[in-house]
Amino acid sequence: MANLTRRNDTGRGLSPWRDFFDTDFFGSGFPQTRSSLPAVNLSENENSYNVEVVAPGYQKGDFKLKVNDDVLTISAESKNERTEGGDGREYSRREYTCSSFTRSFQLPDNAKDDGISAKYNEGILQVTIPKTEKETRASKEINIE
Repeated sequence: MANLTRRNDTGRGLSPWRDFFDTDFFGSGFPQTRSSLPAVNLSENENSYNVEVVAPGYQKGDFKLKVNDDVLTISAESKNERTEGGDGREYSRREYTCSSFTRSFQLPDNAKDDGISAKYNEGILQVTIPKTEKETRASKEINIE
């Protein structure tokens, strides 16, 4: 599994505003701007490499998986809107949330790129990358079951 490595996909430097927005300056009533990547578990057996992305709160349709030039890219984007009534008062409150992430992994030479499968169940995206004896290269989008 040591062959399956994470690519530096952030492309972002440190922001001068980071410390300001990371603190709870306005109290708990305001959303935080902190972003985080979901945890990823990597494992290997004699037949395949396995990637588990722990991403609760997403729906199956929020994910996109692509393989291009031996790089597996897993991304997701979720948008939600919550509206609360005014309980007889003359106001309403709307909160929009948007969360997204992208993770990229360099696949090992013995990964069968065109045989990758994925399924999403109870907050965990499970990606199975079969092993092969001959080198294969594929560029495709992977359907999630």
